[in-house]
Order: sequence, then C-alpha cells, then structure tokens
Amino acid sequence: FPFCGNRFEFRAVGSSQNCSFPIAICNAIMASGMSALSTLIEGGTSHRDAVAKMFRENRHVIFTGNGYSAEWPVEAKKRGLPNLHTTPIAIATFNSAKAKALFAATGVFSAEECDARTEVMFENYVVTLCIEVNTLLDMVQTGILTACARDMANYAGFKELAGPRHATYASIHTEADKLKAVFAKRPHGNLQAEANYLCDVVRPQMEALRVVVDKTEGLLDRDLYPYPTYEELLFSHHA
Repeated sequence: FPFCGNRFEFRAVGSSQNCSFPIAICNAIMASGMSALSTLIEGGTSHRDAVAKMFRENRHVIFTGNGYSAEWPVEAKKRGLPNLHTTPIAIATFNSAKAKALFAATGVFSAEECDARTEVMFENYVVTLCIEVNTLLDMVQTGILTACARDMANYAGFKELAGPRHATYASIHTEADKLKAVFAKRPHGNLQAEANYLCDVVRPQMEALRVVVDKTEGLLDRDLYPYPTYEELLFSHHA
C-alpha cells in the first residue's frame, strides 16, 4: 500500500498470481484491526480514545516521504519495522506464531494451513527459479554464444575493428559456467534452505550473466542477435 500524499494505492499482483490470496490477507489484516478497535470500545473506551490509542501505538508505520528512496529502509529499521526485501524472507514469516495467531483469530487459516501454504510457496519459488536458470542457460548456449561466434568470424581479417567483442563474448561463457557451478551446488531436501540459496547465491550470478549479455546486445550484428532487443521491445510500436 504505497502512500501517495492523500491516498493509499493498492498495487496489482504479478500476472502469474491470483489476486484472491493477497486480497484475503489484506481483508484478514483489516478484520484483525477492526476487532482490536471493537474490543477497546466494547470494553468501555470511548470511540475517540480507542482510535487515538490505536493511532499512537501504530503511527510508526506511517511514512510520508519517498518510499522508493534509500532513506526509507534505514528509517524503517530505526522504527523497528521489518524489511522483507526478498521472497524467501517474506515467505518464512507466513507461518510465524504471530501470523498463525492472527489467522486463527479471524478464522481465515488454521495453523496447519499456514504451514502447508508456506511449504507450497517455497516449492513454487524453487521450481520457478530453477526453470528460469535453465531457460537462461539454454538461451545463452543455443542463441547468444553461437551468434557471438558468428560475429567474431566477421572480424577474422580485421581484428583491430573487433574492439571489446572478444573479451565481452568470452566473459559470457565464463559467467555461464559460474552459473552452472553454483546452480549445481544448491541444497536438496529442505525447501526453505534451497529457496534461500537460489535467492542469495544463484540469482546474483544470473544478474552477472545478464549484465554481459546486455553489453553484447550493443555489439552484435543486428541480424545475428537471436532475440528481440530492448529497443525492439520498447519502441517497435513507433515503427
């Protein structure tokens, strides 16, 4: 819920995600808050004092600055707010004692259902990342590297014109081998440990490989590049 000055914006979920689950979580949070407020009022606290009490206890979550800036995570830490900046870290909180208590009190999920959904989310993350790694390696090995070899052949008699091509193309092979190596070392048998490893070790190497492939896009002969370029993806509708 980004706060935009005079309103909260509810951002859409990813295209692969069903919106019913995050909506159910948001409704559970709202119901829990209203239940706490109702308990205060039914216990004899005036409406005004009950609202004021909840505001005082929770005002530290309100931030009216730039939520996309580097200052907000620092400020959030000062306020004691969690920063769940990766998917595995966020998933691990779903079956925490605090979350289970909230879902049980609202009748949304039982403790066993929280555990089950946590396992399913970890498994989905692991499967998705594994597919992405294999897809990236296939694209590099069957498309990018072969195109690089053909492009270098064009400079066989004019090596002085090749510029950084040889070093850049060779680095793709090097980074791809590094990705294969770290991917092969991922743990098995513990979904949470595997998810953390894929996120913290494998994903950064995927980014490293992507960086050199992006450089290649600006060096390869246009007719040799095997996939749509960023320029084509972003501006082809203007043609």
